[in-house]
Amino acid sequence: MLALLVYVCTKIDFVFRPFLIFISVVFVPLIISLFLYYMLVPLFHLLLKVKVGSHAMPRGLASLIIVMGLILIVLGTIAALTPPMINELTQLIKWLPDAAKDTQKYLTQLSQHPWLRNIDLNTYYKQANQQIVKYAQTALGQLTSKASTVIGAVTSTVIVAITVPVMLFYMFKDGNKLIPSIQRFFSKNNAKQVEILLRKMNKTLSSYISGQALECIFVAVATSIGYLIIKQPLAIGLGLVAGLTNMIPYVGPYIGIAPALMVSLAMSPKKIIWVIVVVIVVQQIDGNIIYPNIIGRTLQIHPLTIIVLLLAAGNIAGIPGMILCIPFYAVLKTVFNYLWSIYRLRKNENE
Repeated sequence: MLALLVYVCTKIDFVFRPFLIFISVVFVPLIISLFLYYMLVPLFHLLLKVKVGSHAMPRGLASLIIVMGLILIVLGTIAALTPPMINELTQLIKWLPDAAKDTQKYLTQLSQHPWLRNIDLNTYYKQANQQIVKYAQTALGQLTSKASTVIGAVTSTVIVAITVPVMLFYMFKDGNKLIPSIQRFFSKNNAKQVEILLRKMNKTLSSYISGQALECIFVAVATSIGYLIIKQPLAIGLGLVAGLTNMIPYVGPYIGIAPALMVSLAMSPKKIIWVIVVVIVVQQIDGNIIYPNIIGRTLQIHPLTIIVLLLAAGNIAGIPGMILCIPFYAVLKTVFNYLWSIYRLRKNENE
């Protein structure tokens, strides 16, 4: 029966295609908006306490202030970081030929070592270069031949950039109407319990996302400062990458360090050790001080559970799945614990 159902679904996939397209279009801006909402909601509540005349600040005005402020911060950050990053990229491109020569010279010296005399390192180096050139040419060819893909990606980015502020504005402005709207679908006896459950879910998400945002900001800033101290090229950009990838528990730091290691390998192989030292120091501070105090106490999820979730979500949905699986599990855990407590309470009352 199940096989027949799967077969039928494959034959009528056109029925679900519009729905899937709608989900794919809405999903990204919705997730970004939710992340920003929970990250900024404490500031929103502070604004609501500000007096405008003799009354509290209206929700619409507070929402507008936050959204406009966020837009200005994003634009200012882009304007401030773009010129130095372009300069560093230009320098990196100029240094690549010299870096290749230095690497080849280093390999030649290394091949003179008694243990490595029988290994032709230069041959492997040339083969690696040929593969890199081949992959680069293939990628460039695909990029130029699929202009529609590039245009589509740019269009999607523009749509997200326009949609997110609008979604975020209405989340702040009308967010207080969500729970009453959901309560209408339940009886009076269950409406209060639904409200409690939704508030618990909201608290779980708020604690996780706001804590995750603070942790990512710390990692990005600390890593950038560390890279600047050791004079790592593209320090700020690589620090931002480290902060963003840190949203993935356990695996994120390894993903975040990979670009820095590749840049160091191309520019100055000796700097790889210092890059690793910077990442280790930042991760030790994060793992022993920041994460336990900001996120660990809130979620109370066993590390083994997190690893299993990451493995499963990574296979199913890749990096987005690895980012979203922890808060999703935390919400499910909150729902289960609350429903279980109600069940036990009613069971005790019946006894």
